[in-house]
Amino acid sequence: MTAIEAVVFDVGNVLIEWSPRYLYRKLFPGDEVAMEHFLAQVCTAEWNAAQDAGRPFARAVAELSARHPEHAPLIAAFDERWEEMVPGAHDGTVALVRELDERGWPLYALTNFSREKFPLVVRRFDVFGRFDGIVVSGEIGLIKPDPAIFHHLLDRFALRPEACVFIDDAEANVATARALGM
Repeated sequence: MTAIEAVVFDVGNVLIEWSPRYLYRKLFPGDEVAMEHFLAQVCTAEWNAAQDAGRPFARAVAELSARHPEHAPLIAAFDERWEEMVPGAHDGTVALVRELDERGWPLYALTNFSREKFPLVVRRFDVFGRFDGIVVSGEIGLIKPDPAIFHHLLDRFALRPEACVFIDDAEANVATARALGM
């Protein structure tokens, strides 16, 4: 068995809370059904994943608004009021990062995140200063669970997969990490 040499964290819903529902509950007050329909049919998870893969928000909003002009202001809010989707950090995970850092563990982050929005959370949460390296999907055009983004992380920081612990909230991402030996 190989000794652990580094810990790799996901960001969204591991280090910080993130959900469009925090914003859209304000925009659909008292109407969860309409909000869920909007998020399932208009500003979908797949649409958001394209921003995490590098598509600029301006283009994404323009294209989606052209297809759904009746929802243009709600679509624009996904970009303009994005920070309202992040109510805070997961204190327990942040405390773990701090403890590991203070004990000298090499720490990395591997996240599906828009290159435009990631700087907003870096400015807001000081925990990101504790990482030795961060790979943001929107900056490199690769997205988890694609093994290529994991290879990018491993190659960029000269990490051996069998010597890394990977922490993520999505089973597909964990499955890829396991398949690669993490």
